[in-house]
Amino acid sequence: MTDPAALIVSTPLGTRMTVRRRIDGGFTDALGYLRGITETECVVETRRGLITILLSEVTAARLVPPPPASRTPRLEPPTDWPHK
Repeated sequence: MTDPAALIVSTPLGTRMTVRRRIDGGFTDALGYLRGITETECVVETRRGLITILLSEVTAARLVPPPPASRTPRLEPPTDWPHK
C-alpha cells in the first residue's frame, strides 16, 4: 500500500484528487485540484475554496478523473405549448 502523503507529494500540481484526513470525531474528504505542496502540508482547491491540509493528518489519497461534462440545459416549452 502506498503512503498517501507520498502520493500527494509526487503528484503534479493541478491534478484532481481526493484527500481524506482525520478531524475531531472522524474523517473528512477534500475533493478538488492540488494547488500547492510543502514538506508539511498540501493545498486542495475544492468547490468551497482552498483547503490547507497537514500531511501528518492525511489518512488516504487517490487520483480521480475529471468531472463529467455539463449537461445541456433544458429548453423552455414554447408559450403556445398546449397545457393540460
